[in-house]
Amino acid sequence: MLTSWLHLIALAVYFGAVAGLWAIFLPSLSAVDRHEERLKLLARCLKIYNPLQSGALGLLVLSGAIQVTDLKAGYRELFVKEFGATLGLKLLLSFVLILLSTYQTMAVGLRFVRRYEGGESFTPQELESVVKRLRSSTVSLLLLAAVTMWVGTRLRG
Repeated sequence: MLTSWLHLIALAVYFGAVAGLWAIFLPSLSAVDRHEERLKLLARCLKIYNPLQSGALGLLVLSGAIQVTDLKAGYRELFVKEFGATLGLKLLLSFVLILLSTYQTMAVGLRFVRRYEGGESFTPQELESVVKRLRSSTVSLLLLAAVTMWVGTRLRG
């Protein structure tokens, strides 16, 4: 029971962080006029978003694995017959979600923050490229997370 609550809370935090990045933070960047202020705002927000998103995703993976183990123990030999195809699809979607989330936080977000804090300068085109990659990966993550959640509801027996 505790694992289910942990999974649900981690899911809410993950989905909330990704949705918040898309609906609140990224649109607010366009409201800031000065280039330096946009850089500062992006770096500050990503320093909060990156560990929050990654940590919530890690808890989702661990609590999900524990729940599948419990479900497998309950169904025994019927587990593969009842849930095999659905679980396979959910694991595939989860794997792609983890890869895309890692790309967003590590390859885009963390790289930008490290460069900014290292004192490197960014042209407006470079900043726009980072924001564009964040925006497209965020939309993809939201869609993929929604589909993965829906498939996950099919595993409850």
